[in-house]
Amino acid sequence: MTFRPANHLLMAAAFAAFLSGSAWSQALRYPPEMPGAEKEVYKTIGDLRLNIYLFKPEDHRQTDKRPAIVFFFGGGWRSGSPAQFLNQCKTLASRGMIAAAADYRVASRHQSTILQSVQDAKSAVRWLRTHAVRLGIDPDRIAAGGGSAGGHLAACTGVISGLDESGEDLKISSRSNVLVLYNPALVLAGVAGEETKGSSLEALVKRAGTEPERISPYHAIAPGAPPTIIFHGTADTTVPFRTVEIFAAAMKAAGNACRVVPFEGRTHGFFNFGRGDSSDYRAVLQETEVFLAEQGYLKK
Repeated sequence: MTFRPANHLLMAAAFAAFLSGSAWSQALRYPPEMPGAEKEVYKTIGDLRLNIYLFKPEDHRQTDKRPAIVFFFGGGWRSGSPAQFLNQCKTLASRGMIAAAADYRVASRHQSTILQSVQDAKSAVRWLRTHAVRLGIDPDRIAAGGGSAGGHLAACTGVISGLDESGEDLKISSRSNVLVLYNPALVLAGVAGEETKGSSLEALVKRAGTEPERISPYHAIAPGAPPTIIFHGTADTTVPFRTVEIFAAAMKAAGNACRVVPFEGRTHGFFNFGRGDSSDYRAVLQETEVFLAEQGYLKK
């Protein structure tokens, strides 16, 4: 894992590839098979019931106040499955956390917009906080994580205010306390001083359901954002490494803690279980555990 300065710009082709979804997310089974999980419905929209899959430590008691993390899968907001983070959930639960993977609306199944996916992610965090006592969760230690489009959703729960689902209790915060992001999409609109191509932004507008700036984590950065770690491949052409660099720089300029862990020469989705010999998966998960221990979510 060595740092390599990025020298490429935000390219239309990269965004177009991201919007189309990626092969690894298409291959995951849906509905998900989540052995060991407790399934609950965290949100109902008409006839649609969105599930969250909870993994708890073996010795967990309702009276515990354990830290929690909720993961959001990738797939370009078009597809994907909560099963993407099955192994991460099992590992973190074995280490003492409540680990969850949430379903959310995607275009291929629900003809949804990106905005609606963001609303679902916020609802999932709010649901965990609402039911913290029953679930044995510390409401002040709820992390959000995710990969690619799921990383975007997790970031939205940490840095974007508003965009909550109508009818929910806004007195209960939907903001996560820590962010763990894997090749996340963080820049969804133009950035001053960076080259952007019109075609990609036009495609994003059609799918966003709102102005792209409103759902772009970079454009929402302000002081007080959650401590953040980002794992990203330097050869990622789907979500360019440059976007992570400018996000991290803006976070630090605002006084927020943000660490980028670059993986030299890795492409999009490198962190997933089953990629190659899974050595990158193990390295990323180990660094994730170290970070969560630093934040007081795991024992060192």
